[in-house]
Amino acid sequence: MRVFVAGSSGAVGRALIPMLVAAGHEVTGLVRRPEQAAALREAGAAYALADVFDRGALFAAVAEAAPEAVIHQLTALQGVNMADNARIRIEGTRNLVDASRAAGARRMIAQSISWAYAPGEGPAAEDCPLDLGAPAPRLQTVQGVHALETAAAEMPEHVLLRYGLLYGEGTWYAPNGLMAEQARAGKLTATDGVSSFVHIADAAAAAVLALNWTSGAYNVVDGDPAPGTAWLRAFAECLGAPAPRTETGSARGERGATNAKALRHGWKPGFASWREGFRYTLRGES
Repeated sequence: MRVFVAGSSGAVGRALIPMLVAAGHEVTGLVRRPEQAAALREAGAAYALADVFDRGALFAAVAEAAPEAVIHQLTALQGVNMADNARIRIEGTRNLVDASRAAGARRMIAQSISWAYAPGEGPAAEDCPLDLGAPAPRLQTVQGVHALETAAAEMPEHVLLRYGLLYGEGTWYAPNGLMAEQARAGKLTATDGVSSFVHIADAAAAAVLALNWTSGAYNVVDGDPAPGTAWLRAFAECLGAPAPRTETGSARGERGATNAKALRHGWKPGFASWREGFRYTLRGES
């Protein structure tokens, strides 16, 4: 299959490109800077040069690649600016969907998140509503997710991958990532709020499988949603960081998510729980 990957230089994209090539797909990765092309060529993929906010350049890049499927892994998380990330989800997705449809692509697989659900009891399934009644600043994130998912659904076929909190190389939860730095500095507080995680390689593997999934949303999370009092303590311990402060209570929508639907469609995460995943990624244990 001819596959166009937007966000090919991001954490998921870097893991995804070799998987797609190994599966026999003809892959083109979108990059913003020429120096990012070398990694794609080394992985056996072609590259297209364009900024997702430049509609003319993006339309030309997607048209030249003539993809059957487009994988949207675009984020703007390096600067920890949620407004920038919301812009990617709203404006960037709008441009990518329009360019994909103009080029004749049938399918879009789009990166979404699993912590935008409305408050409720227990881990959220895909049929739970998004938290569009949330107060600011959470509302900005939820509105961005809603815009992304709504635009992607305009494609003839669409798969929304609602990822858990990503950990592994290139993420905030890597040994040199933002959360690790804050944990070492004693700046993180463990609460009763529940989160779901997914390793970066498992997130990428789901995107490969999603080329053949039926349209709809899928929670791509491990099977162990847990409160911060459990996972943050383990995270700090694996890093050799101080034990975090603890507080009762949780933030709105901190309920985790269930992965039953993705499992039914053949996804099997390499790390069934962040417990093993943290030890592997942070301590190097097998």
